[in-house]
Amino acid sequence: MTDRARGSNEQALNEEFAQFSVGGQRVYGMLHRPTGDAPAQGWPSVILLHGFTGSRTSDHRLFPLLSRHLAARGVASLRFDFRGSGESHGDFSEMTVTREVEDTLAAFDYVRRQPGIDPERVMLLGFSMGGLVAAQSAAQARPHRLALWAPALPDLWLPFLRGGFLPATITDYGGWPLGRDFLQEVTRLRPLDAAAAWGGEARVFHGDQDKTCPPEYGVRYAQALRCDAVAIPGAGHTFDNLEQVDLLFRETTRFLTGG
Repeated sequence: MTDRARGSNEQALNEEFAQFSVGGQRVYGMLHRPTGDAPAQGWPSVILLHGFTGSRTSDHRLFPLLSRHLAARGVASLRFDFRGSGESHGDFSEMTVTREVEDTLAAFDYVRRQPGIDPERVMLLGFSMGGLVAAQSAAQARPHRLALWAPALPDLWLPFLRGGFLPATITDYGGWPLGRDFLQEVTRLRPLDAAAAWGGEARVFHGDQDKTCPPEYGVRYAQALRCDAVAIPGAGHTFDNLEQVDLLFRETTRFLTGG
């Protein structure tokens, strides 16, 4: 039986609706805690950042499953929808990396105030564009540890520039109203420089068959962070195989718990 199959028998642990405000808009999420009494210093925790056009569930429920997996192993977590995504307030057309960094910093403030949570051991995990946002946030958020899943680089959005020029207003991206401000900002960002300047403990996880964010992106982040990169054999961008997810969860948990 795989670790994932065993995990399916674990109880849905101590979970509660979470909300906080950023710029007058409400951000909604779920806070997961381990059961039982918290240790004297509080539980370690991790904040999960979803990707471009994603939500706090992520692809094939990766984030709820990871949160429950971690809670069963003594790690709390917060997964939330960035403003303009999922159920949070705001419109996707307003979305920029700067706004998502603001949401991330507010999430850290929220988690650090929670009873039973160790404010000194709040970690950060970003998936895809969430990985880029995590790198941009690290210096201000001061996570205890930083994990990146298939992190994106600004190159990913260069094809949106028409002949090298920004679109005049909104780009219709499969029904998502992609704002000009996002494209103007993201293509000028230097997340690898931000990662290199942070200097904390980190690890990168990447599928070696990722066609969306090529494995080279993960290698470049790992070099900037001066950390290990863990390749998930055969995995594409969203780790669409049960054995791949088992390995991803196992290696991520080992890093977050210091194993």
